[in-house]
Parts: sequence; C-alpha cells; structure tokens
Amino acid sequence: MATTVTRKVVLAGLVCALGVAILCGLGTWQLERLAWKEGLIAMVTTRIEAPAGPLPAEADWPSIGFNDDEYRNVTLTGTFDHAHEVAVFTSLEDDRFAVSGPGYWILTPLDLADGSTVIVNRGFVPHDRRDPESRSEGRIEGEVTVSGPIRMPEPGNLFTPDPDPARGDWYARDPAQIAEAFGLQRVAPFFVDADATPNPGGLPLGGTTRVHFSNSHLGYAITWFGLAAALAGVYTAWAFGQLRGRQLAEDAPRQ
Repeated sequence: MATTVTRKVVLAGLVCALGVAILCGLGTWQLERLAWKEGLIAMVTTRIEAPAGPLPAEADWPSIGFNDDEYRNVTLTGTFDHAHEVAVFTSLEDDRFAVSGPGYWILTPLDLADGSTVIVNRGFVPHDRRDPESRSEGRIEGEVTVSGPIRMPEPGNLFTPDPDPARGDWYARDPAQIAEAFGLQRVAPFFVDADATPNPGGLPLGGTTRVHFSNSHLGYAITWFGLAAALAGVYTAWAFGQLRGRQLAEDAPRQ
C-alpha cells in the first residue's frame, strides 16, 4: 500500500509541476505583454502630441510602417476627390464628442499637386448622415490643407465582410481596397486621420482617432500566477493527506 500511495503522490506531483509551469509561463507572457503595451501607449502618446511635420515624400512611402510612423502627425495639401468618397461602417462610443453611436468613417482621396493621392479619414458621421447630400456643406472644394496622424491599413480579419463598392458597403479602412475599387493610381499605402479642425456644417467630425488601448495584462498575469499558487496549494494539501493516511494505516496494527 505504501508503494501505491507514494507512486500516486509522485505522479500527481509531476502533473501538478507541469500545470504550475504552464500557468507561470502564461503569467510571464502576460507580464511581457504588459511591458509591450505600456511601451505602445507611451509611443502613441508622444507621437499624437507632437507637432505635425511634412508628409513623407512618395519615394519613401514603401518604407513607412507601424513601428516608426503609426500615429505620427503630418500635414498635407491637396484637393478632395469627393466622387470617390467611401463610408466605412463603424460605431463611435466616446462621450467626448457631440455625435456617437453607429455610423461611418468618411474616407476621401486627397489628390496632391504631384499627382499622387493620400486617402484621408475625414472623420465620423452618424448613421442617418451617410448620404453626402445630407452634409453637403462639408464637401470642401478647392485646395485644402489637412493635418493628422498617419494610420496604417486596417484590412479587417476573417470575420470582416468583403467590401461591395457597387452598393457602397465598406467595412475596413484599407487604402489598397479603395484604390483597386476605383482604379486610383499612386495611392499611399497608409491613410491619414484628419484632426479636429471643424468642417463646414460640423460633419464629418474629425479628431476622432482612437488612442485609448485596453491594458488588462497585469490583471491577467495575477490571475495566472494565482492559479499556479492555488494548484500548488491544493496539491500540497492533497499529498499531505495521502501520506498522512498512509502513515496512519501503517501505524494501526502496532496499537
């Protein structure tokens, strides 16, 4: 019996040790994610608060990426191509703004003087103001200067519906999709979020760039480490009970 109990305790201990190692590994991974998220938040905060600089030259566009350029403020001048405006379905949930709820990002090509094009996210409009005729004051004609952060494409995921340009249904902010749908040439592989400079009539509502990131990694790490400690504690109590019971069984005939 002693051998059987000892074997059971040892085998359970090995399983427990494996479980504790996995849980501690998950906790460590969450701490690493916490450091990454805090670094991301610091980067975004620094860039979003910095003064706007000039738009990178077209020759430099292929090298623009998230690590060095996402949320970097730039200024660009051109003419809006309202005929190729795109309304991307979204939902704006932010008490800072006068309008919110279901609606659309209004993405409009801005044709630059050199013949290249940058897609500008002019901002948010409520669901019932999707029709450009309902906000005609905001369709600025002539040359305009736009400032705002560079944003990398957001092509969506496996659950994002494909766009239907014929119906005007768009679900992702992806300059490449827009360029392909309308046959646009020399389009930047990024887009720019317009800042809060008011548009005539108030729409689209600019300055709605989302810069708040959920950061629950510390809580997750505590949970994983707590589960590891709980598992070790449960095993210790169980193993102690098993060994104590074995000892009592061995001592019983001697009484």
